[in-house]
Amino acid sequence: MDGDVAGSPIFDLSGRVAVVVGGTSGIGRTLALGLADAGADVVATGRRQELVDEIAAEIEARGRRTLRQTSDVADRQTLEALKDAVVAAFGDLHILVVAAGVIKRVPTRNMDDAEWSRIIETNLTGTLRACQVFGGHMVDRGYGRVITIGSLSSFIGLYEVAAYVASKSGVAGLTRALAVEWAQHGVTVNAIAPGVFKTDLNRALLDSPRGQEFLMRTPMKRFGRLDELVGAAVYLASEASSFVTGTVLAVDGGFLASGVNQ
Repeated sequence: MDGDVAGSPIFDLSGRVAVVVGGTSGIGRTLALGLADAGADVVATGRRQELVDEIAAEIEARGRRTLRQTSDVADRQTLEALKDAVVAAFGDLHILVVAAGVIKRVPTRNMDDAEWSRIIETNLTGTLRACQVFGGHMVDRGYGRVITIGSLSSFIGLYEVAAYVASKSGVAGLTRALAVEWAQHGVTVNAIAPGVFKTDLNRALLDSPRGQEFLMRTPMKRFGRLDELVGAAVYLASEASSFVTGTVLAVDGGFLASGVNQ
C-alpha cells in the first residue's frame, strides 16, 4: 500500500461518519472541523443548542453533512438518542471523539466531595458513557475508531488539580482497557494527550506564572495551536492507524520528553 505521506487515500475520511462529543468549543470543536476537512460527515454535539447550531453551520459550509442535536455526557439517554439519530440519518457511525472536560484548581485537602465528583463524572465517567453508547454500536457493526482525550496529567502530576489528574489518568487506563476488549471486534481505541494549548478551559491558568512554568518545560518554547492536534485525530480516525490501538499519543512540543532545558 502506498501511504506514507499526507494526501494518501489512507488518510481520507470520505464516506465516514464521525461524532464529536464535547465538539462545540475548544479542542473538540477544532477536531470536529479537522475531521470534516479530511472528508468525514461530522456531528459535533454538546449541551448548548446555540453552540451546536454554530458548529453545524461551519461543518455544512465545508460541504459535509451533520445534525443539530444536543447531548450531555452526564445523561446516558441523550447519548443514546443522539446515536439513534446519527444512525437513522447516515446509516452508520465510524468515528467517535470524546472531548468533553472540566477542570478546577483547588488545594486537594480543601476539595469537597461534590466538586471531586463533578470532575470525575464529566471527564472519566462521561467518557465511559460515550464509549459504551457509540463504541458499543461500532463493536456490533465490527468496525470503529474511538479517540478519547487524555492530558499531560495522564502521565504526570500537576499542582492543585488532583481531580483532573485522577480523571485524565483514568481516561488513559480506560482507553487501554477498551482497546484490549474491542480489538477483536475491529474497533481501535486510542487517546490524544494534548500538551499546553490555550482554550477557554485553561486560559486563566496559562495567563498566570503557571503558564510560564509550562513554557519552561516545553522544548519548543511555545504553547500549541489547536489546529496542531488535527493531524493526530485524522491519523487515529483513518486507515493509516489500522494496527494502532491502546496508545496515548502525546502532542506536546516535547513536554513529556523534557528534563533540563537550559
